[in-house]
Amino acid sequence: MSTDASSLSPSITSMIRLDHMHVLAASHRYHASTPWWRKRAIVNGVCDAIEIHAQLEEEIFYPALDRALGNDETLTKSRPEHDEMRTTIAKLRAIGPENAAYDGLFFHLIREVTHHVADEETILLPEAERVLKNELQSLGAAMTRRRMQLLGERPMDIAMNAAGTFPIATLLLGSTLLLALRHCLPRSRRAARTRRQLQ
Repeated sequence: MSTDASSLSPSITSMIRLDHMHVLAASHRYHASTPWWRKRAIVNGVCDAIEIHAQLEEEIFYPALDRALGNDETLTKSRPEHDEMRTTIAKLRAIGPENAAYDGLFFHLIREVTHHVADEETILLPEAERVLKNELQSLGAAMTRRRMQLLGERPMDIAMNAAGTFPIATLLLGSTLLLALRHCLPRSRRAARTRRQLQ
């Protein structure tokens, strides 16, 4: 990516905060009384988001921060916390929403995430903004490129889980896209017909 394109990218710390907000917002849609199919969509979406986020941090953010900070206690414990979340995710994926342990296991995962997010947002992200200030946008651009690769590995799963987690937003977005297509298609057909008539 060119330097100009990198300068237009959100900073890596902004992207990490947005990931945190996304996972926590999705988790707030989960309740014991939620229908099983929606529970599955929420859990799968949250788990996918956590796995992708953790991989992005481990490949891009943590190495840059480690290079700048050296042996930082909070950074050192972040990778094992990711591993703990992955273990909980594997347990969740091994059972289904019909299992009595499903709700408790998901709430346990969210507690792990909340603890991890608190450390990152109060310690690591401010430190990164201090010591990596000249690299934040280029790191954000690298994170965006890598995220697109990871999302490309499972686009249908991600789309279906997002629709189950945020059904109203999905409906509104889909309706808006359909209206836009409906509005644009007749114009393009008229333009093509006019071009043919002029020839």
